[in-house]
Amino acid sequence: MNLFSEPDWNRIHNRTRWNCSTLPLSVCSFFYGAGVRLRLRRYYAGSLKVMRLPGFVVSVGNLTAGGTGKTPAVVMLAEWAAREGAKVAVLTRGYGGSHGQEVLEVSDGKEVRLDPLLSGDEPCLLAKRLDGVPVIVANERYKAGLYAHRKFGSDFFILDDGYQHIRLARDMNVVLLDALNPIGNGHLLPWGPLREPLREIRRADACILTRAGKSGRDFGAPAILKEALGSTPCFHADHIPERVIIPHTGDFHGPEFLKGRRIVAFAGIGSPEAFRETLMEAGAQVVRLFAFRDHYRFRAKDLQEIFRVQKSMHAELAVTTEKDWTRIASLEQPRSQMAYLTIRFSILDDRKGFFKMIRKSREKPLISIQKQISGKDTVQRGE
Repeated sequence: MNLFSEPDWNRIHNRTRWNCSTLPLSVCSFFYGAGVRLRLRRYYAGSLKVMRLPGFVVSVGNLTAGGTGKTPAVVMLAEWAAREGAKVAVLTRGYGGSHGQEVLEVSDGKEVRLDPLLSGDEPCLLAKRLDGVPVIVANERYKAGLYAHRKFGSDFFILDDGYQHIRLARDMNVVLLDALNPIGNGHLLPWGPLREPLREIRRADACILTRAGKSGRDFGAPAILKEALGSTPCFHADHIPERVIIPHTGDFHGPEFLKGRRIVAFAGIGSPEAFRETLMEAGAQVVRLFAFRDHYRFRAKDLQEIFRVQKSMHAELAVTTEKDWTRIASLEQPRSQMAYLTIRFSILDDRKGFFKMIRKSREKPLISIQKQISGKDTVQRGE
């Protein structure tokens, strides 16, 4: 079994030297960039129709491909908004799902209605973590938002992975970057990790550098990123281990449960190495890491191989992420050998200031997504 059947994109996206494999990637990046710039040109010129939902809209997204811990950030924001009394709905695209429907209700806020194979792993995880918050999947988040507004009276919409979904207006744009490696080699996909040119970070109202706790509170962003951010406020956050859950018994423990234990780790997320670091910081002895591609659909034989290695290396447990567990739960496997780790997203500096920004933004009159950049308002308002 070849667990690494796909290219190691993390390594490729950090490669700065030119070599024979770089040429085809750079050509692809050129054409990808041309398409992105053409779309953005239409957006800034006001010729791209932009839709407006009947409520406050905040986007949580990435400028890069790969994991920045976006899902726990959405959970944090949704829980905060619900405590503020807002009628929150999470709108997501549902990467990895196979529903093929225009709008799909993953959760009504009380009951998770779908499994991850249909809705995608991240919507399912969001639905399980968020009590009282509907989670709606649709390729067009505008339709998902209208559905949530009509059925649940939602007036606070969170766009999961919505930074590039520029056809939907938003009142606040939050972009996440990995503090340890914010922009990789600085090139566009597939040569580098950037989904858009770095200058498009100017659309953000706030930037959060995630996993900043792993590099110290005095972490400094690269000069090129600071220049691109300009006056955009930049916050620092980290992913804090919360609970270790043993599915076989339903027991759960604090992260200190991992201290001194030999474990095999496995993850199919954007940054498996970050998961290893989190486990090691909790005191675990990670004797082996199985790194799968993001959103990997696990098979029984994958788990069999993991458990074989676990046994041969005398490890007590095989530990995975909560997001991966949503895709594994339906498979038959010896759960007594498995655990998964839940995490929470925590802003390390000026948490009050971050949420104050959102409160102030909610108080402002609804404006076009183009804000002051183009000076035009082409927003089509919803019902």
